[in-house]
Order: sequence, then C-alpha cells, then structure tokens
Amino acid sequence: MSRFNLSKKALIKLIPALVITLTMVLAACATVPGTGRSQLSLVGDSELNAMAATQYKEMVQQGPLSTNQKDTAMIKRVGARISKAAEDYLREHGLASEISEYHWEFNLIQSDQVNAFCMPGGKVAFYTGILPYTKDETGVAVIMGHEVAHAIAHHSRERASQQMMTQVGGTILSVGLGVGGASSLTGDVAMAAYGLGSQVGILLPFSRAHESEADRIGLSLMAMAGYNPEAAIGFWERMAAASGGKSSSSFLSTHPSDQTRIADIKKYLPEAEARYKAASK
Repeated sequence: MSRFNLSKKALIKLIPALVITLTMVLAACATVPGTGRSQLSLVGDSELNAMAATQYKEMVQQGPLSTNQKDTAMIKRVGARISKAAEDYLREHGLASEISEYHWEFNLIQSDQVNAFCMPGGKVAFYTGILPYTKDETGVAVIMGHEVAHAIAHHSRERASQQMMTQVGGTILSVGLGVGGASSLTGDVAMAAYGLGSQVGILLPFSRAHESEADRIGLSLMAMAGYNPEAAIGFWERMAAASGGKSSSSFLSTHPSDQTRIADIKKYLPEAEARYKAASK
C-alpha cells in the first residue's frame, strides 16, 4: 500500500512538469517542405545561424582553402545554382519569408576528408577528398543538393530540439525517481537505460530519417538547378564500392545503409526527373 501511495505522490509531483513539456511539444511543431513530415522546433533559427556563422568563419580562417582555382570555381558555381533552386523551393512551399535567413557561402577546403556539409544559415564547405567520388560538376550537385537540403529542412534545429527534449525527459525521470523513493542503484540503472533508449530509440532513427529526407529534397534541388538527378545513383554506388560493401548496420548508424539509400533514391527519382525535364525546357 505504501508503494502505491509513493507512486501516486510521484505522479502528482510530476504532473506540472509533464503538462509544461506536452505544451512545449504541441506549440513547437513545424513541417518539412516537400515531405510534409512534422518536426520538433524548440530552438530558434537566429541562435543556431549565429553560432554556425561564427564556427564557419573560424574554420575557413584555419583552412587551408584549396588553391585549385578550377575546382573552387566549380564548387561556387554549383553552390550558386543549388542555393537559387533552394530559394525557389521555399517559395514553392509558401516559405518565402525564410529566404532572408540564409546567407550563402561556399568554400573548398584542402583536406583528404571525404566530406561536405551545410551549416544552418547556408554556410557550405566541401573537402577536396570528396571530389574523386563526385567525378564532375553533376556529382558535386548531388552532394551540394543533399547538404543544402539539410539546411532548408531545418534538420540541425530539429536535432537540437530533440536533444533538449531528451534532457527535459531525463530531468523529469530523475525527479520522479527521487520522489518515489527509488534507491540510488535503481536510479542510476534507470537513468542509464533512459539514456540508451533515447539515443537508439529517438536520436539515431531521426538522424537516419534526416539523411533520407535530404536525399529526397536534394534530388529536387539539383533537378531544379538543371542537373540530372539520375547521377545520384552513380555517386552513391561509387561510395558503396569505396567502402568495400562494409557500411555499418542501418539500425545503429546515423546514415542509411548504402543499399537502403540507393533503393530509396530510385523511388524518389520520378519526382525529381519531372522537375529536371521542366527545368530543361
């Protein structure tokens, strides 16, 4: 009987926090343009964009930037075309008011890293290590479209919001365990389980969803910019071959497996190809 009373007290103690949390979630929902997926939006874009701009400036200053003028010009050219397509994409989905948030910048950094990224607010960096896999300008557009898609879909904002909610959930659980009279050992085990559960059950799957979503939107962006979206299949096949078919398991990876990614891209292609044909007229 005493256990029931303690649990009831714990529940009553938690009600205000739960109500506040639920209210935050319901009031902070956004929709990803083009896919219609609802996403959590607890963090302001202005804060993220300011932090990203500062970090990007420091990174560019540290460099070293590539001295290859031809490759650098290609990155900036593709960036200009993809960013214009991104702005058209936002207008198409009734989000013209968001365009002013983006201050596009494109740089090529001399590094063996096989990587590229777009920070919140439109700050893009390519590493020279990825160019052997892109092969040509259309291959660069595959990655440029994908990375810019992350930005206009506000995936960084969503990830930050998810992490905020994870912290809030952990705090609520901690309070509940304390009120409920749980032993220190029980509390530690429960908090560890909560951390693992939230990471595997919430954060990683959303990250994989972001990657697939960026692939889909990215295909549309490159198509709108006049690049053949079918080139995405060849790029990801080259990336799969480079990994020797040893890509990590989809379940515990922040990226889809190569096979899953290529299969999904093939499903998204008809939508992008229609845009490509329209852009080519």
